[in-house]
Amino acid sequence: MAAVPPFPMIELSGGPEARGEAHGRQAGDRVRRSIGHYHAQLAQGGLDAGRIHALARDFVPRVEAFDGAYVAEMRGIARGAGVAFEDVMLLNCRTEILQLAKRGTPAEDDPDGCTGAILLPEATADGALLHGQNWDWKSECAETGVVLRIRREDGPDILTFVEAGGLARAGLNAAGIAVTANYLESDRDYRQEGVPLSLLRRKALEQSQVALAIRTFYATPKSASNNIMLSHASGFALDIECAPDESFLLEPQDGILVHANHWRSPAALAKLKDTGIAATPDSVYRDRRVLDALRAKRGRLTMDDLRAAFLDDWQSPWSVCRPPRMNMGGNLSATVAMILMRPAEGHMEIAPLPALNRHFTTYSLHGASAARAAE
Repeated sequence: MAAVPPFPMIELSGGPEARGEAHGRQAGDRVRRSIGHYHAQLAQGGLDAGRIHALARDFVPRVEAFDGAYVAEMRGIARGAGVAFEDVMLLNCRTEILQLAKRGTPAEDDPDGCTGAILLPEATADGALLHGQNWDWKSECAETGVVLRIRREDGPDILTFVEAGGLARAGLNAAGIAVTANYLESDRDYRQEGVPLSLLRRKALEQSQVALAIRTFYATPKSASNNIMLSHASGFALDIECAPDESFLLEPQDGILVHANHWRSPAALAKLKDTGIAATPDSVYRDRRVLDALRAKRGRLTMDDLRAAFLDDWQSPWSVCRPPRMNMGGNLSATVAMILMRPAEGHMEIAPLPALNRHFTTYSLHGASAARAAE
């Protein structure tokens, strides 16, 4: 099986603008490629660069109010990569902007899928918490992802996988907190203004306390629904199904927590309509496939067992591990990355396009560099 180039790691330090400028300078090609992908996608809906930039500017006051340092960091990324600030804002608000741009058009949904899992110490062979995810999205993003190692003076260091130009996506921090996210959709979406989802993940990863990470997701107003899987290395896991104006909690069962892209909380399903299953019908069995595989080895689970569960290809290409295929929105979709984390060690393993490539790169929050390892 041919290898796919690993995601590069970029180390950042200093203040927000300095971090951003270093990010943009070191990942400039990937930032520009990512901007090109989303401009092309939005152009299919009739939006030119001026309209895209106008949509991005609309988010600036919301981001400023949430954390002005994020705007400064985005300006630094734009300067370092030699791109417009509005295009970096687009990358950090792309879920919201892609959906807002579809209003009034007949375009199909183009969901950002995922299957995630957290294994508590009671379920693993060595008593270490494990946290992982398959990220399903545009296959071209295998060429735009990066890993950021952020050295901070005002909080815990962060290791995060993200599309180049973004501030965070999935990741962990030096306080033992780890975060992944799954697409959700409901009939409450885009009825109010809110903070872009990607910035909530960055804010949670900046926290030293689990309570403050939970509050970030639970209480911050959002424009769209989203599912958050939050863990702490000491043995804590929580799933937060977020509607724009309300959140619902799911606990692990027998030390295992799995989520895909449909609502599962009985309280949520009694109060809102899940509008995402039509576009992600495979979600209804993806989480079950992963859960069944993990339950079979409960108490003896290792990182390799989590990896194997995420590599499940039943019903391919509508599978847990998705090879590139056309989705209902007309875009080439795939499991872009498999991300496996041991938060207590600051350890992350990532394989780009795992349906085609079984080579994982190990990234460390504490080490000097990334090391390549093949499965």
